[in-house]
Amino acid sequence: MRKLLPLILVSVSLVIFAVDLYYIQIVDDNYKEDAIDLSVKKNYVYPQRGYIYDRDGELLVENQPAYDVMVVPFQTTDFDTLKLANLLGMTKQKLDNKIQQAINYSWKLPSRILPQLTKEEYAAIQERMYKYEGFYIQKRSLRSYDTDHAANVLGYIAEVNRRDIKKNPYYQSGDLIGRQGVEQQYEEVLRGVRGVEYIKRDRFNRNLGPYKDGSYDTLAQKGKDISLTIDIDLQAYGQKLMKGKRGGIVALEPETGEILSLVTSPNYDPSLLVGRKRSRNFTKLWNDTIAKPLYDRGLQAVYPPGSTFKALTGLIALQEEVVDTTENFHCYGGYTYARGQKMGCHDHKNPVSMINAVAHSCNSYFAQVYMRTIEKYDTPQQGIDNWHDHLTSFGLGDYLGYDLPIGRKGFIPDADYYNRAYEYPKYEWYASATISNAIGQGEVLTTPIQLANVMAAIANRGWYRKPHIIKKIEGQLIKKDKYLEKNQTTIDKENFKPIIKGLHDVYEYGTARFLRVPDIEMCGKTGTAENKTVIDGETVQLTDHSIFVAFAPKDDPQIALAVFVENGYWGSRYAGRIASLMTEKYLKGKITRKDLEQWILSHTLEEEYAKPLSGEPFEINQ
Repeated sequence: MRKLLPLILVSVSLVIFAVDLYYIQIVDDNYKEDAIDLSVKKNYVYPQRGYIYDRDGELLVENQPAYDVMVVPFQTTDFDTLKLANLLGMTKQKLDNKIQQAINYSWKLPSRILPQLTKEEYAAIQERMYKYEGFYIQKRSLRSYDTDHAANVLGYIAEVNRRDIKKNPYYQSGDLIGRQGVEQQYEEVLRGVRGVEYIKRDRFNRNLGPYKDGSYDTLAQKGKDISLTIDIDLQAYGQKLMKGKRGGIVALEPETGEILSLVTSPNYDPSLLVGRKRSRNFTKLWNDTIAKPLYDRGLQAVYPPGSTFKALTGLIALQEEVVDTTENFHCYGGYTYARGQKMGCHDHKNPVSMINAVAHSCNSYFAQVYMRTIEKYDTPQQGIDNWHDHLTSFGLGDYLGYDLPIGRKGFIPDADYYNRAYEYPKYEWYASATISNAIGQGEVLTTPIQLANVMAAIANRGWYRKPHIIKKIEGQLIKKDKYLEKNQTTIDKENFKPIIKGLHDVYEYGTARFLRVPDIEMCGKTGTAENKTVIDGETVQLTDHSIFVAFAPKDDPQIALAVFVENGYWGSRYAGRIASLMTEKYLKGKITRKDLEQWILSHTLEEEYAKPLSGEPFEINQ
């Protein structure tokens, strides 16, 4: 047995060696990759990103070629760092830092040293790159914009960061990814799939052709083209009207929920965020904390809805059967409630019923029907929760589920909120404590896209489809169920008729009578929202916001919209004019109300914004 021991040990060692050799060569791809890395250069082939079109097929975003200088650290040999830095037009210290960052990222994977060379820069450099083993030039494509509008809708592309790479292993250092807008939302559709080519190399780093006849190569797959619901002509016109003003315009197609226009002002030219100046330009835009051009006011800004909210107050009162359309209410310059407090109102026809109360925007009328709505129930808590449920059925107080990556929920208070605010049950609270909600000046906060959606629901007599920006994806059916489904409100269809009549009369004899457009039966509502801020614990009144909501035509609605102009004084002054012009532009393709257009184009609010404290609206601490 002792004589056999050496033979047994040798045999066992041979078996272990054979198993390991089989595992290395046949089973485990990692060792094969290591062997390939030593003699084969791996070239990534980046596909063209998908094109972006508007609803009518107008090209908005295409591609342009760009070239990156890349390095694979383990493939480098000794080289003159100063000469390479001079060739690349960068300092030696910066090049050293970039190489060290590449080593820290990965010894074996490529990292970007210098991004986005122009064709001329590429031509000057590429002939001498063979001298620097481990360095090579990677061709990519950057965005090219055929429009200087809708930057907030389109978004931009930028280099991935460590968080992106950790989240999705598809990405490597130096890759580009969509940021903001549809570039971010539809990144996986637009980016395509990169390919890989394996090239044999000799010891002088010269290419010898495809490795194993290209059997390991994979083809790049071009990104898919997409079409948006945006009407770029309407978008451009909206941005023109908003020049010198801050705010947002959201226009929807009521039948489909398609977003026709999503204007935020101030905005920026999307081409600013392309090329090697992208980072510098982005920093400048980001640091503009006054105008906030990167802040999409149509989706992210929250405002009190003001008198535009009265349409909802009336609908809920009709649904709750606390009033009918014939009952008249007197308005003596306002409505007096708890302990002699008074909600003021402007001079108008007196008395008023539901329809002409909408047309004349009577605060007193809507305060009284709101009180009846809440006091119908045994406790104010029950009344508020019922009121809250009606409003959330219109999509208020929550994200609407649209296909853009940013937004705000707004706020619709409920009984729990008021119980906390008034320290119930230590202190009782009653309907009168919340009466400002009746006219959109209480704790209610909305975004422009939410109010546009409310108008779409009213135009449809009680239902809406979720707003969305995507219309078509190349080779795919994209109409997801959530965009086809009709979302029903809690208001019966017959209750919309008098409210719509009142909204139509706003243009006929009410607060927007001077904003009528020939041959278009418009329905709309003016709104003037108080604008407050808190300084040293005290609430300070600023210039009011101008708000207007509308849809048209009355009996065949094709557009619903909301317009917010910050510090615009009152509803019909700025927002109302813009709403009428946007509606006529979309429905007629031309403008006949040249007087309205000339006034808007010749008036700005820049002097107003230059005043101290002129900023964002006061937001309730939720």
